[in-house]
Amino acid sequence: MAKNETKTLIVEQIGSPIRRPKEQRATLVGLGLNKLHRRSTLQDTPSVRGMIAKVQHLVRVVDEA
Repeated sequence: MAKNETKTLIVEQIGSPIRRPKEQRATLVGLGLNKLHRRSTLQDTPSVRGMIAKVQHLVRVVDEA
């Protein structure tokens, strides 16, 4: 039997949301980020990948497990 393994992403905030549109700030909050150099572990889903793409200039994918 195969285990039901879910892939995860570790995302780190590297840019400030100051002077950014409200949509980008809300996306960071949705990713669980609110301060510089904070990290959040998220499931690797298409919706999360889309959120990362929207704020790719403010975040960095640290690890893909």
